[in-house]
Amino acid sequence: MKYRTNSILFFISLTILGILFLLTAQVQIGYSQVEATEKRYVRVGSLQSLFSAYGSERAWNNSYYEGLVWPADYPYEDNAVIKRSWIACQDFTDADSVHWEDYGVYFATGYVGMSLFPMELKETAKFEPPTVFVDGHNITAPYAGDVDEVDPNQIPDRIITNIVNTSMGLTMTRRILVFSQQYHDNYFIKEFTFTNTGNTDYDDDIELTAPLKGVRISWGVRYSVSREGAFAIGGSQSWGQHSWVTKRGEDFPQHANEKITEANPIVDWIRCGFSWAGQNEKNNFDNIGGPYLQKDGRLTAIQHAGIAILHVDKSAADSSDDPYQPSVLGWHAGDTYPGLGDMRKSSEGKMIALYNMLSGIPYKGLGGTDRFDEKYMASHPDPYTVHNDGGGTNIWIAYGPFDLKHGESITFVEAEGVNGINRQLAQKIGRRWKKAHNDPSDKGPFVLPDGSTTTEPDKYKDAWVYTGKDSIMLTFGRALRNYDLHYKIPEPPQPPTFFEVKSGGDRITLTWKPSPSETDADFVGYKIFRAVGKPDTTYDMIHVSQKGETKFDDITAQRGFSYYYYIEAFNDGSNNTTGEANPVGSLHSNRFYTRTTDPAYLRRQAGQGLKDIRVVPNPFNVRMRDLQYPGEPDKLMFLNIPGHCIIEIYTERGDLIQTINHDDGSGDEIWNSVTSSRQVVVSGIYIAHFKVTEDYRDPQTDKLLYKKGDEAYRKFVIIR
Repeated sequence: MKYRTNSILFFISLTILGILFLLTAQVQIGYSQVEATEKRYVRVGSLQSLFSAYGSERAWNNSYYEGLVWPADYPYEDNAVIKRSWIACQDFTDADSVHWEDYGVYFATGYVGMSLFPMELKETAKFEPPTVFVDGHNITAPYAGDVDEVDPNQIPDRIITNIVNTSMGLTMTRRILVFSQQYHDNYFIKEFTFTNTGNTDYDDDIELTAPLKGVRISWGVRYSVSREGAFAIGGSQSWGQHSWVTKRGEDFPQHANEKITEANPIVDWIRCGFSWAGQNEKNNFDNIGGPYLQKDGRLTAIQHAGIAILHVDKSAADSSDDPYQPSVLGWHAGDTYPGLGDMRKSSEGKMIALYNMLSGIPYKGLGGTDRFDEKYMASHPDPYTVHNDGGGTNIWIAYGPFDLKHGESITFVEAEGVNGINRQLAQKIGRRWKKAHNDPSDKGPFVLPDGSTTTEPDKYKDAWVYTGKDSIMLTFGRALRNYDLHYKIPEPPQPPTFFEVKSGGDRITLTWKPSPSETDADFVGYKIFRAVGKPDTTYDMIHVSQKGETKFDDITAQRGFSYYYYIEAFNDGSNNTTGEANPVGSLHSNRFYTRTTDPAYLRRQAGQGLKDIRVVPNPFNVRMRDLQYPGEPDKLMFLNIPGHCIIEIYTERGDLIQTINHDDGSGDEIWNSVTSSRQVVVSGIYIAHFKVTEDYRDPQTDKLLYKKGDEAYRKFVIIR
């Protein structure tokens, strides 16, 4: 009897465990849930960024403010700081039957699982990203996880889809559309749809079915414009403390039915707000544009970043554009806003304050819907001194109010972009400004953007920086034209599916697989570009290949230099003749699909004997670094060395400071003047000891040129 009882209990236990397992499996299969920390990255186009699962972005990554990188060709060009996003409504009863006069939700990681419930975050691509190799190293491998799916039927090159449920029962679906066509690759189009689903958590159950009344949707967005600019302006600019904000489009209703044309591509009636770096009151020089005084004067803060509104539904029942939305467009102090706390009833006072702010009442009076720059710049050169908010100034946008019955939606569309003068002009203007700054007697004349001249170097510099206002309006105009065309802008050819660069003994060899667009009637061929010394510099076109070609040998490379490449597929422009979306003419695939970030070299065969070993340059003089190996200021080369050897570098008194294992079989090796403890070496006399680790015979005669254990010494001088 005891045995039978134990068997029954055991059977019951197994049954319960089975039921629990099935229930758990059902939850895992039936319910979608995404971690709050999950992100998707866009790494194509001149504007590159990341997007977070919880529905908004805070750029701080525990090291620096990351995101909205433009121009993405260069390091430290991040422009993002934070996007504070809120939704709110009135006369609301939550899933626990608690009634609220006003109810709001703040999109931040701390509220995930409390009032935010990320359901989906994925990135789809129009085609498989190309694979790029340099000397056998797959440099695209680290980014293989960027794309979740490939959908050849989508129009944009990338689409990021993000769905977030909220405790209000208002579900946000945002789609970030990314284009890599050369005239449209510096902005993202963002489609936002807010639906009264009544789903207040992660599962599929519907908790609420009542209408949502007086729904308002808002954000405050702040830019550093840019991370590098903060190095020149001051660290507080890294979070945008000194950023100006302005707006356009006050007269949009009078222009709502107008079309932007290529004959007049820059208009000021587009609904938008944008930002740029202003004066830091602690600086005793005009820091507009972020001139790098400590270096060559190059302008480091030329970016203008912001948001344009492309469409706003009039109501859930009328999807035509409402020219009087957004209801709020202006500026607001960056870190001054109602905190919501734990979302309990005790927070209702903050909820009311939040709803008021989303209705257009600046919190604590620190905001407005005027042009912040034009109102205050003359009296407050540093924008931070207007409101004394250490967080700087946000672009302030709010939509609504909307009434949404259960199942109804509201949609609006924005474009976020960055633009400004290019790197070459930033360098030219900055250097000329610094020369005059260091010599007060230098009165130019300085040529202004309109062709006139001035004797004031600050006026000259600032005028060129402020052409960025036209540049960002040009960007917004192209985004609006793209939207009006239902995203059917002329498409460039796709890049080659594979690109490989191999260092060689007398050439650098580039090979590729054909672009899938080669069968198109307008396809012409490929253009190859090359940079010397570093990847973040100017690239020159060095070759044009015809359709069907898949190889190019770069025989103009010089020994000892580092080379970087990209390849573009291009067409004849016959699909780009109307000018509706952008300038007419040939289109090409985006450089970021194939741009190499590892160097390739012209590698010679090993030397014919130990007597041939050379150290170049010798002496190494830091004052001549630009004439030695451009872009690699601390580089020395050991040339004509054995193909397999150990190189030991000693100080004159015999201290070993670095050991290099040379084993690639070539006659070249690089040393970047650093010790094994990562310190740059000082001026002095140094000795390089070469010890052969393998026998080496002449490939033609089989003569033994040097054998394992052979040694040689070379003395060289470094002057700093």
